[in-house]
Amino acid sequence: EDPSSSSSTQSSVAPELPGFYYDPEKNRYFRLLPGHNNHNPLTKDSIQHKARECKRLRLLEEEEKQNQKTTRAGLNSSVLLQKRQLGLLSSTSYCRLVHELKVNSMQRRKIEIHSPDSSVAGTNNFKIIVADVACERIFTVNDVEHGGCKYGIINLSGLGKESLTVEMYDNLYFTNRKVNSVCWASLTHPDSHFFLTHSSKLCLMGIAETPGCASLLPASLFSSTNPGDRPGMLCSFKISTAWSCAWCLNPQADNCFSTGLTRRVLVTNVVTGHRQTFGTSSDVLAQQFATQTPVLYNGCRSGEIFSIDVRQRSRKGQSWKATRLFHGSAVTSIHLMEAEHYLMAADMAGKIKLWDLRTTKCVKQYKGHHNEYALLPLHVNEEEGLLIAVGQDCYTRIWSLQDAHLLRTIPSPHPSSKDAIPSVVFSSRLGGNRGVPGLLMAVKQDLYHFSYN
Repeated sequence: EDPSSSSSTQSSVAPELPGFYYDPEKNRYFRLLPGHNNHNPLTKDSIQHKARECKRLRLLEEEEKQNQKTTRAGLNSSVLLQKRQLGLLSSTSYCRLVHELKVNSMQRRKIEIHSPDSSVAGTNNFKIIVADVACERIFTVNDVEHGGCKYGIINLSGLGKESLTVEMYDNLYFTNRKVNSVCWASLTHPDSHFFLTHSSKLCLMGIAETPGCASLLPASLFSSTNPGDRPGMLCSFKISTAWSCAWCLNPQADNCFSTGLTRRVLVTNVVTGHRQTFGTSSDVLAQQFATQTPVLYNGCRSGEIFSIDVRQRSRKGQSWKATRLFHGSAVTSIHLMEAEHYLMAADMAGKIKLWDLRTTKCVKQYKGHHNEYALLPLHVNEEEGLLIAVGQDCYTRIWSLQDAHLLRTIPSPHPSSKDAIPSVVFSSRLGGNRGVPGLLMAVKQDLYHFSYN
């Protein structure tokens, strides 16, 4: 049963009657009152919210009691080892199934966040967390109480099996614009900068929208050294509302980044300032560059996914589009697999599909994800064969990449709401090569570590 569904229990017990709701505890119907205001205790929304909260608390209680059920019938460590010794399982299949067992037994522990400025740590809600390639640092975007966002970096070197303490460094800058997308960039060396896109400034007077902007910030801004020695903002320019961004690691398009805008794609060389503009028929909500070739993949609000070879000049029309795929709803996230023959994509209908770029056909679909309007990312760990996604219902779901089997559904430690959707990072080496494996979850002002047992 999907924990996010609120009417499945009701429909299986008693039929739904217009204007009434069925209370399974009291075994009777009650009349729904009109209206959707906060003073009405018996609206359909309030009843559904109460049912979702009861299920979340029940799942949290089961997790604390370690009552995790095996994801596959007959799957346990002793059986896997026996089959491996008998030659019934290959090394690849054995490792994949062992990782499934580890994911299923992960336990939640809260992380203590330290900061050189004691007044900063734990005062702002986490909105976005993004790890660098080595998973040694995490860039954070936090909501500020008086509006806007503040940036920070969390150093994971102190995260160990016994120690659950990390260091967080803030900078002196914050923005009063909404941050839509973040990615790490390698300008002077790998993961030396990070790139952000901001939407239009929110205006309380309702006057005409001001343009958004894109910022390229050096990671050295966040340091424990003397603040006077920190460099200023490297690059910031005004653009129309920016929905997504991506940094190119292919040497044929060195020092280039892309921003997905309203009905166009803008590719910029940060050193020369040269720009290429590609007009589209829809807003570009998700982007990623390939590494083997200078090709940019884009996911649009219309549901279309297309690629661009950035070596060609921008042309009128849309004849420059190469690979084209289509979803039935707005594409919110895309992830190019390591071999670059497959592309994972998620949309606002809650569908996650794996596409074969050679045949342009969907080869797998991962069911259970919940999304209706939010820009939610996908997290793929090919080394351990896992797909992780956080739904709009605030549940974190983990699938097997191999057969699209839903392995685990993790409830949020906080009540579900629009401003409390968790942001996660998964890695087998949190904190570097000698780090610990597991899942990091940031929600509200708290940071949690789900460690392998």
